Amino acid sequence: MQQLEFFDIPSPCIGVCQSGKTGYCLGCYRSRDERLYWHKLDASVKRRIIKACNRRKRKAELATQSLHPQQEMQQESLFLGSENECEVHKK
Repeated sequence: MQQLEFFDIPSPCIGVCQSGKTGYCLGCYRSRDERLYWHKLDASVKRRIIKACNRRKRKAELATQSLHPQQEMQQESLFLGSENECEVHKK
């Protein structure tokens, strides 16, 4: 039994619309055919595509993190050390 849909499932497009090396859009992670036929697909197929896009995005993010591990950022101290106190505090 197919579930009734009261609202159309919106396109996951975020306006980037560029194909990456894998052929998926760099913005929404849909394939060319998924983007081309989106308005002709029924709601259950759209939901499966959105889930696939989320998996593709996570996979791409993990690949990027492993290629470019983020260095731990350290915030500079907002307070000067005791030997470098500003003139106001020495008085």
